Amino acid sequence: MRKVKAGIIGAGFIGKAHIEAIRRLGYAEVAAVSQGDAERAAQCAAELDIPIAYGDYRELLRNEEIEVIHNCTPNHLHYEINKQALLHGKHLLSEKPLTIHSAEAKELSELAEQRGLVTGINFNYRQFPMVQQLKSMIREGELGSLHQIRGSYLQDWLLYKTDYNWRMEEKYGGGTRAISDIGSHLFDLAQYVSGLAIVEVMADISTVHKQRYKPVGAVHFPQTAAEERELVEVNTEDCCSVLVRFGNGCRGVFTVSQVSAGNKNALELHVDGAVASGSWRQEEPFLLHMGYRDKPREKVARDPILLKHEVQPYLHYPSGHEEGWPDSLKNMMRHVYSAVRDKRPLADSVATFRQGYEIMRINDAIVRSMERGGWESI
Repeated sequence: MRKVKAGIIGAGFIGKAHIEAIRRLGYAEVAAVSQGDAERAAQCAAELDIPIAYGDYRELLRNEEIEVIHNCTPNHLHYEINKQALLHGKHLLSEKPLTIHSAEAKELSELAEQRGLVTGINFNYRQFPMVQQLKSMIREGELGSLHQIRGSYLQDWLLYKTDYNWRMEEKYGGGTRAISDIGSHLFDLAQYVSGLAIVEVMADISTVHKQRYKPVGAVHFPQTAAEERELVEVNTEDCCSVLVRFGNGCRGVFTVSQVSAGNKNALELHVDGAVASGSWRQEEPFLLHMGYRDKPREKVARDPILLKHEVQPYLHYPSGHEEGWPDSLKNMMRHVYSAVRDKRPLADSVATFRQGYEIMRINDAIVRSMERGGWESI
């Protein structure tokens, strides 16, 4: 069995997670990494035991042995790197958002379709077994017709005025922050699980800290209390609530926040139907909570013998041996790399560039809604 060779562009937190997940497959090899400049790339390659280091990502793209590119860079670099990867004939898995401007996302989605390559966006929450179980139950009518979808994605890593990160700055992260950074996951998950498209939104956005203390000369997490800081203006939102309408008349409400104390990565999705309701929480991903009118609530556990046939490819360990966030990335890589190696269609659990563009359009409508004060069509 041949090994598919991968190149990683950007090896920060998420890049390292990609590398670990790729290596778990067994039939894929991380053959090269690009990281800012030659010195940083060489250091990164040595630390992660990667054979080749490039200071310039364009040199990596010219390596003919590399088949798959992982774009794990900050948001403002996504468009050009993704475009060049496609033009070089590379299969591509990009971090979200696909770009920071929807027109660029549209261009990339069209280019990806033209090139006929394996392409995807790392909306990894689709890859959890219990998400697949809930999706299958909805598709088979076990919840009845859907009338309400509720969700939230709450974090607290930006709670204090002294918290700072490059995502704060529009030139790096784009015009939205909580919406595009974590809201994009929530909107994608709601549409994927329900099979319904969001068609209208009405939003309320809040910047809790309109000024923050940024470490002087850096864009990163503060490292020590003694760091010199300067007070800077912040224009991107800390939290947002959105009313949504789906194409079939179903209603929804979503809240995202990066300033909610005690919440680390609290993504939740609740789907209400005419027969039953289903809830999934990322911080307890091995459970599906089911609710009924005329019988007690149920907790469905991640047990291979209890879950549906179509969920089995997302399960790798026996009941009680819980799988979590890193395993969702492994599932993502397995779908992408098996499509590359075996030249077969990509699983629908991998978000396409077209779907990434559609999420960008939802973000745009949310911003318009906030500016104009009413409902906005996607």
